[in-house]
Amino acid sequence: MPDIRVSSQIFDIAFDPTRHIVYGALLSGEVKAFSYDEQGAHHGKFDLKLSRRSCRSLDVSADGDRLWAVGKSKALYTVDTSTAVISQTKKNAHDAAINRIKRLTPNLLSTGDDDGIVKLWDPRKPDAVNTYAHHFDFISDFLWLEDKKHLVCTSGDGTLSVLDVRSKKTEPFAQSEDQEDELLSVVSIKGGQKLVIGTQLGILSIFNRRSGYSDCVDRIPGHPHSIDALCTIPSRYPNAESTILTGSSDGLVRVVEIMPSKLVGVVADHGEFPVERVKVDMGGEGNWVASVGHEEVLKLTDLREVFEDEDDPDEGKEDSAEEHERRASLDEDAKENGAALTTKTARASDADSDESSEEDEDADDDPEEVVAGAGGSDADSDTVTERRKRKKKDHDPFKASKKSKGRNELEADSTFFADL
Repeated sequence: MPDIRVSSQIFDIAFDPTRHIVYGALLSGEVKAFSYDEQGAHHGKFDLKLSRRSCRSLDVSADGDRLWAVGKSKALYTVDTSTAVISQTKKNAHDAAINRIKRLTPNLLSTGDDDGIVKLWDPRKPDAVNTYAHHFDFISDFLWLEDKKHLVCTSGDGTLSVLDVRSKKTEPFAQSEDQEDELLSVVSIKGGQKLVIGTQLGILSIFNRRSGYSDCVDRIPGHPHSIDALCTIPSRYPNAESTILTGSSDGLVRVVEIMPSKLVGVVADHGEFPVERVKVDMGGEGNWVASVGHEEVLKLTDLREVFEDEDDPDEGKEDSAEEHERRASLDEDAKENGAALTTKTARASDADSDESSEEDEDADDDPEEVVAGAGGSDADSDTVTERRKRKKKDHDPFKASKKSKGRNELEADSTFFADL
């Protein structure tokens, strides 16, 4: 697990969508870039000072050529990642410190400040294209819903709001009721149909888009402290649509499965330092997850060590071949046993049929023997009588089939009727 050490606390991180490069927003107002390989080895790319005040949030363009940064200076910076130069600066973009930034489309950005103001920006234009003022406390996180072109905002005022960026209205498309808790992070699961919200009290609130945004449909407790960061896992892993990564103030990055809810494991441990951000590289489909806390370290964790089996594939192939041979031998033995059993059964059936044929012949000869025995000896008569008794005993129809008891019948001892 490689650790990238920096000079001050990291507030936010962002990955290049196409290359193995990670960016960090520092308390000192700097943006640091690091490249890394599949083994976790890393080295610095550039170090750019944006302001004397802290840099709080970052985002990268789809091609990785531009980096946007915001912070306490209230300005919106655009950085050319190929030259490590500030290409554009929008001073006083907000009246308060900017807490979050999110790239929505190639030509649309969203920013949220400490006063709850949300603004939409076209990087090609000098001013904001729309402003929303329905929140009264800091904007903590953004989530972009591509299917409806909706922007989900979470706020410290305890409400969640949904903005339709295609509309020119300054009112939100929907806003939840007061959840009586600070909403700190948001992520989507189940193919974007459900939203998971991390709260200050350590509860995961579940919103169902089909049921509306007025209130959550479920609450999942379990985290001992606030849930400041949420992130999805790559789609190639099992149950990826319902499994998320959570960053909590207790310093742990956990793997949590939602509906059914269970703790899968722990990915990273920041000790006593709260976790601020958790992100997966390559647009959320990579092998590395980055997490930052209040310490001056950026942790990179290999997801393959967490989710993938480390067994030797050749060993599995040998085991499967041996298993196949064992099953084949068992099938052959079963066939041989079945053939022998069939032969034995056939022979037994032939013997029974021969015996029954002999008995039938004896039965056909009985009347003649009786007639002949009328004038014969008593021994012959006794022999015929015993043979008839034996035959009746063997073919007793009452013992051949047993009558089942009806629903309303009662079983009674035969001696009960003797006294009536």
